[in-house]
Amino acid sequence: MSHFKTVDESRISISELMQPSHSNFNGKIHGGYILNLMDQIAFACASKHSETYCVTASVDTVDFLKPIEIGELVTMKASINYVGNTSMVVGIRVVAENIRTGKVKHCNSSYFTMVAKNDEGNSVEVPGLILNDKQEVKRFLKALKRIETKQSRQMEFENEDFSHMDYLHYLEKHKVKIELPDR
Repeated sequence: MSHFKTVDESRISISELMQPSHSNFNGKIHGGYILNLMDQIAFACASKHSETYCVTASVDTVDFLKPIEIGELVTMKASINYVGNTSMVVGIRVVAENIRTGKVKHCNSSYFTMVAKNDEGNSVEVPGLILNDKQEVKRFLKALKRIETKQSRQMEFENEDFSHMDYLHYLEKHKVKIELPDR
């Protein structure tokens, strides 16, 4: 596959009014409900880009910045920030608007790694990405850095020579008490 698509070609936006059935006991919208919506928009965006079925491989950096209230209009915007051979990173921004006052707040930003699949469940190549503004280039570079950092961390902690003893000094300033058996 050698064709490319612009970021705008697969950009998706959805809005939904938050109902009491989406809330927890404190009257705030469940984080799990928001994650479900985010997964749906990530799927739609990745499928639109790849023109095939996609699955969620990982979710990175889910920070709930501000609570979402019942009656607020939640809008999610998703775009492809990065493409690999068979994977894509979908950036998602979540905002909530008080429809009576018009006040808008940024509630969440997250990154979903999606993998394109064929009808047999095998990973398939995705189109390349045309970056046509500085923000898109920045998002692609930030995705590369997150991938690089994650791979480095995995290599460090999964190395057969890894010993927790080499890292115990990191725990000295944390609220933790270590009581390991002498074995």
